Parts: sequence; structure tokens; C-alpha cells
Amino acid sequence: MKAQIKFSKDGVISKIDDRIYSSFIEHLGRAVYGGIYEPGHETADDMGFRHDVMDLIKELKVPMIRYPGGNFVSGYNWEDGTGDRSKRPRKMELAWNSIETNEVGIDEFQEWAKRASSDIMMAVNLGTRGADDARNVVEYCNSKTDTYYANMRRENGFDEPFGIKLWCLGNEMDGDWQIGTKRAGEYARLACETAKLMKMVDPSIELVACGSSGPQMETFGEWEETVLREAYDHVDYLSLHSYYGNPENNSQEYMGSAVIMDKFIKDVVAICDKVKEEKKSDKKIMLSFDEWNVWFHSNEQDKKQEPWQVAPPLLEDMYNLEDAIVVGDLMIALLKNSDRVKVACLAQLVNVIAPIMTVTGGGVWKQTIFYPFKYTSLNGRGTAIKADITCDTFTEGKAVDVPTVDAVAVISDDESEISVFAVNRKLGEDAEAELSLDGFEGFELVEHISMEGDDLKAGNSITEPDKVVPVEKSIGGSVILTGGSWNYLKFKKQA
Repeated sequence: MKAQIKFSKDGVISKIDDRIYSSFIEHLGRAVYGGIYEPGHETADDMGFRHDVMDLIKELKVPMIRYPGGNFVSGYNWEDGTGDRSKRPRKMELAWNSIETNEVGIDEFQEWAKRASSDIMMAVNLGTRGADDARNVVEYCNSKTDTYYANMRRENGFDEPFGIKLWCLGNEMDGDWQIGTKRAGEYARLACETAKLMKMVDPSIELVACGSSGPQMETFGEWEETVLREAYDHVDYLSLHSYYGNPENNSQEYMGSAVIMDKFIKDVVAICDKVKEEKKSDKKIMLSFDEWNVWFHSNEQDKKQEPWQVAPPLLEDMYNLEDAIVVGDLMIALLKNSDRVKVACLAQLVNVIAPIMTVTGGGVWKQTIFYPFKYTSLNGRGTAIKADITCDTFTEGKAVDVPTVDAVAVISDDESEISVFAVNRKLGEDAEAELSLDGFEGFELVEHISMEGDDLKAGNSITEPDKVVPVEKSIGGSVILTGGSWNYLKFKKQA
């Protein structure tokens, strides 16, 4: 099979917002307790944070982390995670049927984020709470005033504000699984008024309104329009959430996941721009794809967990090679839409549907999806360039007329490097890629890394941490994209 991939200087998509490489840590399963935080662990620091985990997070260069949820936030009282730990309440956590000790809260997490070289994207509870508590937590986190909540922060040992600049107005509020589910009109009014109060406290913050909980929702479309018509002037982003999987074990169909993501993004952009035109506004709403990943492996296992445990092992998907190929392809889709997707969060970061896994009291290891995320995060910063691709297509199940090959390029800010991220979705059939860089003179291919292999179901573990790792391909002659592979190709400008 042959494919032509052409990049041109006229094909600029957008300057990429680094926050597209963000992630997510929720008070769910072992993400916090036994994940980032484990006092007594041999690598724990003075606050109980595991440094073996932090080192891998820094390796991914994650610029921002969404916190504290997720479904968790819709029943969460933020004050429970502040002040004297010995006085913090131990509570029933209804979203995940667990016990929340509140040993870690915003006081600790903001310090962890600094140590991890990340910013925080903070979510507020619009399930059981509302505008009043939302404005109070903004004051606690960000205000320098001589007022109650700012002084509470000082009394808790933090003279300087935390400076959290991006905030989510709730989470998946149309989902019937959500604590405090809302109808579209109810959420729209609440989000609008909450946004106004939060920006009165700190006019510098940006706000993300909840879109519907996914493109499969009956509310999709109507929900977005209702929310934007009400809150358009007071919010900056609209959220998207979507997960992908292969529960029917049809790997070829699964390889079409990024096409489904791309359509979802374009549908939401069209809704945003429709409301923009209705309002005759000059403001353009951007997108925050603040939950995305592969999630299906752990569904049956989670049903067997006993309720009301502290940090039970929930959503611990064990990823394989085909998941890594799909995750890399999903990142290509995000970059192709980087003119509107300014924030994206891989959900989640540690232990819970995550690239990083730990053994409580033991070691840490990288899942297969760690690698495409890492290579894209480290090398996909700069300006995105679209690809003009000529290739075959395939249809398999819900994956209809899917191009066998897809790609996007990123030129570095100093224009010395071009990174091409490419996928061959056709299993068992290599693609000989004719790759051209129109208007980019003097660039030479210096590196080709691929996620590929004979066993799509192979994965890593604590005992076999390097079973599935990137393959370094030879340079010279034609570029071969192996059937069923994700690829990173680095071009460097020669002197």
C-alpha cells in the first residue's frame, strides 16, 4: 500500500497551546492515595508524595492537571481538604462508593503541582453546591484581600495565593450518574451566575462550561446550545468528554476511533459558532477536551469491588499495544483541531485509566500509552501544520470510510525542527509513505520512532515493564509505516 503525505507552509492550523498536553487526577481509586501520595514509601518526600511517580510525570512534561474531579467534585466540600489534617472529616464518597479521608486536599495538591512543574485546572461543585461556594473557593485560592476565605488560607499556612487561573463549572452535569444532575436550563442559569460571581472575585480567571457528557448523550447538541445561549458572555471554553475502547474485540474498527473524535470536535465547534452568530458576538468560544482516553478494560473488574473502601483499585485498565496506537492517533486528532482545542486532559494520570501505574509500597511502571503521549508532548510544541494525504480507506463496523493513514506536523518555535506524527490504521498492511515538506527547505529526517509489534494485545506490567516499548526505525530510503502503528518522525534543519 502506498500513501502520499504532503505538508506545506500554507497549511498552518494554529499555534498549539501547551495545555493540550494536560492530564487529570481525581479522588478516585488509587489516583491520589497509593498513587501520587503514599507516606512511608521509600521515595516519599516531606509531604508524603512519591518521587518515583513524580519523576515519570515530569518525564511526560504535563503543563496542567485537572483536579479534584470528575464525578467526585459534584459531592465534594472543598473546605474538607484544608487546614489541620487531624481535624478533617472522614466521609462517604458517593460518586465512587468509597471512603474519602480528606488527607489530601487543595492545600496539599497545589504544593504537589508546583513540585511536579504543573499548573492546576480546578473544578467547582455545582452538583450539591453552587455559586456561593464557588466564589468562596476562588477567594481562598487566589485572593490577597483581608477577607474571610483569604485569611483562612493564611491561617492554614499559605500567605501567598495559589494563583489558579482555569476553572471548571462543574462536571458532566447532564449525566444521570452525576450527583446533582441538572436539566440544560437549570445548569445554564447556574453556570452563568456562578461564572459572574467567580470573575467578580478574580477577573483574571478563565472558565470552562460543561458540555454534554459525550456525543452519545440524548442531550448532545441541545445542551450545548442552551448553555451557550445563557452563559456565552461569561465563559471562555466549552468542555468535551469522550472515551474510546474495543469491548467487542474488533481491532480494525477500533483503529477508527480518532475519526469519531475528530467529528465530535467539529460538531461542537459548529454549535459554538452557531450561537456566536446568533449573538452577533466577536468572541470565539474555545474547546477544553478535558476528559479523553481509552477506557473499557476494567469495567467488569470494577463491578466486583466492595463499597466503602479507602482507595480501592478502580478503573485500573491494563493497556496494550493497540491502545497505544489509538491514543497516539487521538493526539493527532487533537493537534489537527488545535485552532479550537486549547486544553485537553488525558484522563487520568496515575493508576486510574492511566499511563503510570504503581504498586502500593512497591515500584512504578509505564503503560503502553505512556509512550505516544510522551513523544507528542515533548515534540509537539510549536505550530501545527495540516497534512494533505492521499491513501486508501477502510470500513469496519461503525468505522466508515476511514483513511488508512493520517498525520499532522508540528514546526518548532525556532523553526529548526519539524515533528511529524503519523498512524497507519490498516492492520497487517504496511504503507510506503511518500512524504514531502513543501516550502520547508533543508530539512532532513533524523529519527523515526514507532509503536508497533506482532501482538496487538501485548502490554506492560510491574514484572515485564518493557514488553511494549517504542521501536527505533532505520533512516534512509522510503518511510515505511508498519501496518497497525503509530509513528514519530523528526526532521531537523541542516546548516
